[in-house]
Amino acid sequence: MLTTLAWAVIGGAVIGVLARLLIPGRQPVSWWASIAVGVAAAFVGTGVAEVFGFRDTPGIDWKKHVLQLGLAVLGILVLTGINRRRHAARRG
Repeated sequence: MLTTLAWAVIGGAVIGVLARLLIPGRQPVSWWASIAVGVAAAFVGTGVAEVFGFRDTPGIDWKKHVLQLGLAVLGILVLTGINRRRHAARRG
């Protein structure tokens, strides 16, 4: 159980960093927030994959990982929008 949780956190951190790198331009989101989004996306993506029946597949779970990465990209884009609005409100 603890090993699974540790690997989920490590994998989620990688997913968060990859998601940030896939988004063009600069994002006003800290690296720590990107990692947190990736960890959350890893857990949510695994749950969604289980619901749809492709959590565990033979070999590499590409469908699950693509889903997790997509959720992480979406999460970082949401944080980017929130942070940009917050910065704009402070300026004007």
